[in-house]
Amino acid sequence: MPSFINENFLLQTAAARDLYHTYAEGQPIYDYHCHLPAAQILENHAFADIAEIWLGGDHYKWRVMRANGVPERFVTGDASPREKFDAWCATVPHVLRNPLYHWSHLELKRYFDLDVTINADSADRIWEEANAKLRSMRVHDILAANRVAVICTTDDPADSLETHEKIAALGLTTRVYPAFRPDKALGVNDPAAFNPWVEKLAGAAQITIASFDDFLAALRHRHDDFHAHGCRLSDHGLNHAFAEPCTAAEAQTIFAAARAGRAASSADHAKFASFLMLAFGRWDAKRGWTKQLHLGALRSANTRLLARLGPDTGFDSIGDWPQASSLARYLDTLDSTDELPRLIVYNLNPADNYLLATMIGNFQDGSVPGKLQFGSGWWFLDQKEAMEWQLNALSNNGLLSRFVGMLTDSRSFLSYTRHEYFRRVLCNLLGSEMERGELPADRELVGAMVRNICFNNARDYFRLELHSHFA
Repeated sequence: MPSFINENFLLQTAAARDLYHTYAEGQPIYDYHCHLPAAQILENHAFADIAEIWLGGDHYKWRVMRANGVPERFVTGDASPREKFDAWCATVPHVLRNPLYHWSHLELKRYFDLDVTINADSADRIWEEANAKLRSMRVHDILAANRVAVICTTDDPADSLETHEKIAALGLTTRVYPAFRPDKALGVNDPAAFNPWVEKLAGAAQITIASFDDFLAALRHRHDDFHAHGCRLSDHGLNHAFAEPCTAAEAQTIFAAARAGRAASSADHAKFASFLMLAFGRWDAKRGWTKQLHLGALRSANTRLLARLGPDTGFDSIGDWPQASSLARYLDTLDSTDELPRLIVYNLNPADNYLLATMIGNFQDGSVPGKLQFGSGWWFLDQKEAMEWQLNALSNNGLLSRFVGMLTDSRSFLSYTRHEYFRRVLCNLLGSEMERGELPADRELVGAMVRNICFNNARDYFRLELHSHFA
C-alpha cells in the first residue's frame, strides 16, 4: 500500500500526474504575500525544536486544538514545547478531512523526510527525528531547499526598513522585499491606538505631524522609502472597500478630532478611509506598484479571549459585508482619472467569488495582461475545495491563463508546502478535464499554462528584480 503522502498525492488521473511532474513540480516559488518575520530571515534563525517551527504562531492549528478540547495552556499558554507538541499530535487524528491533516503530513514529509501518520503513538519518533534534522536546518536552508525566488513581507509604514537593508546586503539567492500595509493610518475611530501610531510614523518619516497635510506628507515619504528599498506591492486588510466622497477639508477635520482624542463616527471613519485609500491608489499607480485588497475578514470576534491573548490568535472568521457597490466605486474613481494601479482583490467569503471574478473584468483596459487579478484562495479558503471554487470562478469569467498563482499568506517557514498543495490541486483539475475531453489532450498547451501560473505570470506581473538563478 503506497504511503499517504506519495508522489501522486491528489493527482487522480494520468494527465494530472503528467502535468504536475513535468510542468509544475520543479517551478520556483514566488511568494508575493506573506507574514514571515524579516528578522528571522536576517539572523538565519535556528529553531529550538519542532514545536517552535510547527506550532508557533499557527492559529490554524490553535483553532482545531481548542475545538478538540485542548486547554489553552497547551495551545498558547505556559506548557512546555514538548507538552504542546504532544497535544497537537494527539489532536491530529481528529483532524481528518480538515486541510490541516494534509498540510501537517506534507510538512513532515518534505521538511523532515518523515513518512509517518501523526498521532500520540508516533509523537516520540517525530520529536526525536525532526529535532535532529532541525539542528542542521536554518531559515536560509529552508528557502534554498524550496527554491524560493521572492518573498514579500508585510510591513507597516511606521516600521523601520533597516532589517530589509541588512537582508539585501546578505546577497541571498532569495530576494526579500517589504510590502506597504498602511491599515493603521485609517484608524481615526480608535484614537487610543491611532495617536501613538501617528507619533511612531512621524519618527520613521522624520516629519513632525501637526496637521493632516503633515500626516499625508509622512505617509508619502514612507511610500517613497519603501520604493527605494525595492517595494513594489501594497496591501490592505479591509472589511470592504471604502469609496465615500470626502474632501480634503473634511479629512482634516476628522483627523484633527482624532488627534484630540475624539473617535470618528462610522460615517466619518468611512469618509476618512476613503480619502486615504484613493490617495494610496494614486501613489501606487504613479510608482507602478501592485495594490492588494484583502476583503471580508471578521476579526477578533471573541472579545474575552482577545483581551487575554491579543489579536491574530485564532478568533477571526468569514464576514458578510456587501462588497459590490463600494468596490466598483473605488475602482471606478481611480480608473476615471487613469490612476488605477495593477490590483489583486481577495475575498474571504466564497459567496463573493463570482462577484469579484466579474468585477475585475469591468476594469481590464488592455494595458497589461491580467492587470486586475482575482486573488488565490485566502485564509479559510486556501484548501482544496475552495481553491477549486476560485479557479472555476476565474476560469468561467476571465483568464485563468493570466493568473499569478498561489502565495503563502503565512507566518510559518513550513508553509511552502502550500504551493505544492495548490499546484497538485491545479494539475488535478486540469488533468481531469483533459481526460474527460473538456480540454484538449495537448500537454504542451495545458502544461505551458500550468508553468505560467506556478511562476512565470507572477515574475512578469510584479517585475521584481530576481537573482540570476531565477530570472
